[in-house]
This record gives sequence, C-alpha cells and structure tokens, in this order.
Amino acid sequence: MIWTQNYDPLHNPALSTLVAAVPIVVLLGTIALLKLRIHFAALLGLAVALGISIFTFSMPAKLAGTTALYGAAYGLFPIGWIVLNVMFLYQLTVRGGRFSVLRDSLAHVAPDPRVQLILIAFSFGAFIEGVAGFGAPVAITGAILIQLGFTPLHASGLALIANTAPVAFGSLGIPITTLEQVTGLDALKVSAMVGRQLPLFSLIIPFWVVGAMTGWRGMIGVWPAALTAGLAFAVPQFLVSNYHGPWLVDTISGSCSIAATVLLLRFWKPKDKWSLPGDRPDIRGETPAAPKSDPVPTTRHARGKVFGAWLPWIILSAFILVWGTPQFKSRADGWFAGKVTFTALHQQVQRVPPVAPPEAKPEAAVLKLNVLSATGTGIFLAAVVAGMVMGFSPREMFGVYARTLWQVRFSLLTIAAMLALGNVTKYSGADATLGLALAHTGTWYPFFGTLLGWLGVALTGSDTASNVLFGSLQKITAEQTGISPILMGAANSSGGVMGKMVDAQSIVVASTATNYYGQEHRILRFVFVHSLVLAVLVGILVLLQAYVPPFTSMVVK
Repeated sequence: MIWTQNYDPLHNPALSTLVAAVPIVVLLGTIALLKLRIHFAALLGLAVALGISIFTFSMPAKLAGTTALYGAAYGLFPIGWIVLNVMFLYQLTVRGGRFSVLRDSLAHVAPDPRVQLILIAFSFGAFIEGVAGFGAPVAITGAILIQLGFTPLHASGLALIANTAPVAFGSLGIPITTLEQVTGLDALKVSAMVGRQLPLFSLIIPFWVVGAMTGWRGMIGVWPAALTAGLAFAVPQFLVSNYHGPWLVDTISGSCSIAATVLLLRFWKPKDKWSLPGDRPDIRGETPAAPKSDPVPTTRHARGKVFGAWLPWIILSAFILVWGTPQFKSRADGWFAGKVTFTALHQQVQRVPPVAPPEAKPEAAVLKLNVLSATGTGIFLAAVVAGMVMGFSPREMFGVYARTLWQVRFSLLTIAAMLALGNVTKYSGADATLGLALAHTGTWYPFFGTLLGWLGVALTGSDTASNVLFGSLQKITAEQTGISPILMGAANSSGGVMGKMVDAQSIVVASTATNYYGQEHRILRFVFVHSLVLAVLVGILVLLQAYVPPFTSMVVK
C-alpha cells in the first residue's frame, strides 16, 4: 500500500514547520555549539529525524528504516567512493615525495599565498567541479592548500568558500539536466538563466575568498589576480551556458581561469608581501588544534622533476575528463551497470500537491551500481596508474589503500549518516514542510525561493539533490504567483550553490582532506556567515530580476 505524505501533520503549519526543523537544529547545533564529533552529530540527527518521521509524520517504521538504509548506501556509493579514492591518490603522492615537489613548484609560480588560493581553490577547483563534483574539488584543493602551508582551518574553510559559483554546472551540468527531468523545464533555458545569475558571483568569489583569509587590505594587494581569475571564469560561464548548454561550462571556464591567471603571473607580481598566518589565531581568536604544515621551502627543482610531481594530477584530470563524457558513461554502463532496488521503499511513497504535480509518480528507490562509469572508479584507476608511474608495487599500493581506508573510516560513516538523514527528511515529507514555509511568502517569494535552494543543498549536500527536492515546488509556486518558472528553477540552483559550504557532507570531506577531522565545528563557524550572506545576495538579485527593470529583461523567456 502506497503511503501518502502529509505536509501539515500537526494541523498547524507553524508548529509542523518547527518540528520538521528539529533534526537540522540538532545536527548543526551539536556540531557548532556542543562541538560534538561530526559522526556522532550525524548519527544523533539521523535518530531524531527517524523519530519525527515515524511519530510526527506517521511514516511507517519499515519505510523509514529502509529510507535510511537507501540514503546510507548512496552516501557510500558514489560519494564515499570518490572521497576514498581522492585521498588514496593524495597519500600516494605524499609517500612518493611528489607532493612536496608540487608544493615547491606552485610556490615558485605563485609565491604569494593569496594568489595560490585564487589559482588552486577557485580556478583549479572549478575545473575539477566541472568533471567530478560530489566533494572531489574540496578534497583535492584542500589537500594541496594544506601542503602549501595553509592552516587546516583555512585550507578547509577557504576551499569550501571557493567551491560555490561552479557548483550549478558541476559534473557536466548534472544539477540542471536533473532539474529538467524532475520539472520538465527546458535545460537549455535554465542553463541560460543560471548563466545570467552566477557570473556576477564568479567575478566576486576570488576577491571574497582572499578577503576571508586576509581582510580588505590583503585582498586589495592582489586585485589584478582576483579580477583576472574571476573575469576569465565569468565571461566563458555566461557565454557557454547561454549559447551551448550546461555540460561544459565549468570545464571551459575553469581552464580559461587557470590559463589567464598563470599568464598574468608572468608579467605581474604583488607589490606587498603577505605571509601565511602560521600560529596566528584565526578570526575568532582560536588557534587551530591540528598541527600546521612545514613552512613552504624555496627549493627549485629540475623541470623533469616538477613535471613528475604534476604527472599524477595530470593523469587524474585526464581520467575524470574521460569518465565525465556522456559517450564513455553510456558505453561503460553497457558493459556493466547493476542496480539495487529497495523493494520495501520503491514506489511506496507518494508526494502530493503543492509539492509535486497531481500526476507525479511514487518515489523511486533504486541505487544504480554503475561501477565502471562512476567518477570514483576513474579516480581509483588514475591513482593506480599514477602509483605505477611513481614506482609503487601492487603490494605497496594495497598497503597505502588499506591505511587510507582506515584514515577516512569516520568520514565515510558521517557521509552515510548524513545522506541517510537527508533521505529520511525527503521521504517523510519534512523537507517539503520546510519548503512550503518559505514558498508562502507572497511578493517576497523570489527572494525566499532562492533561500529554499540554499536550504536544499545545506540539507542534502548536493545541488542536484536540492533540485530534485524542491524543483517541482519551485515550478508550481512560480506558476501560482505569476513568476517565471525558469527564473525560479534557476534560482533554486543558483541559491543552492551557496549552501554547499555549510552542508555537513562537504565539511567532513574538507576536514578529512586537511587532517582536521574532529574540528568540523570550527569549519562550520568559519564559513556560515559567508554562506548566508552570499545566499542573501543571490536572493536579492533574483528578486530584482523578477520585478525591477532593467533586471527583468535578463529573464529567459
């Protein structure tokens, strides 16, 4: 028998909304205020979510339990699979002595830490987002920054802030193409609309991320690099999203940003000197508890040795570029692609209006085991090839992999628990209860609808999942209020990207990559205000595009 969701189980919208928010409050509160280890906080939040889904939303216990298992499985594959293999490659480069050489080469190309931050966290991170996503950009750039001498707090928090503007077009445009599947909105039109919202923020983010580390004075010292990187990303982002589609936006824009910044550095260097904070307390007066990296050495290496240091990451880029193409994915899935159907849950939950259209199908619960085409598999094979190039034997690589698995065990547990929590809130209807509270805001809906996208990513850790979660609600509410559904579909993605830095999944990926696990509360406190302010700014832009000329002329018809 199909179970139908009820979005006002307490027959009082305000009270129902407050109860639906309890798992999120418990999760974030225990991390930020009680400083509970994040895997314990995630498990506690999951337990609270299960209790509310069963006893408040009247979801059958069997359905709720299966929902949690389904979410946990998805957390381990494909997301945990990506994190594990990125860390495996990183550990191989460290043990092979290649990472220290890469660090030295970056220090000579861009000696100033502020420029390193722009080049690595923003430009290179955007390129990785375009072909991989799912936490890979934060893991890779965070690992590089920590080796360059950044404190664990800054390496984690700044990598998260930088990984915002590219997210809507991540993994070859999956968030936008998925939105089309869910809502029927034309992906090309949504792509163009997002491309008329995010380029402004792509221009701002390089300045913002440097300012978050150094303050206004330090940011002004590298404004040519920030402007070059931002402009070289924002212009292609607009052009590709509007005149080609969502698939190659980040790959092309990230490549242009890297090339333009490196070219600039051949003719320009910052006039002022700025060194890494070292043991200096962070912005809240707290000295990070994790040990710092050694100071960046000034050794110059032969070109062949530098190339060898970059080779593992070149191999990684090549693999994920191939793995990201639709042609390869379809062929690999043709060779092998299994699936696990959670029969106790599959098509047993019905979302209803106004969250879903009247003809909506019951919710599916099928885990695709596309092992060959999964991004994590490409990263694993890249790591194996890189390990062979670096001279590791199969036995040595197995030993490194086993140690890496042990190192990230709590991270994998956290990711599984977080995805389980997100699934429970989705299938029970608690997420929709929260969404409806924001949707019922009248004239202010374009602003709060954008924050709904932010909430969706903060809850699920994925712009794609947020579009699945709230895409139909955005379309239906927009049509009821006379606002463009294309505008609000795009706003869900554009607002959502700013929630990426505060979701627990991304924070645990960052803390794992920077050896800062157990200090997630500091990362959350570092990034939270940045996330909220940027989301509000996106909301203001969408509000202007909905009502105020000449911004209204930007809306795609």
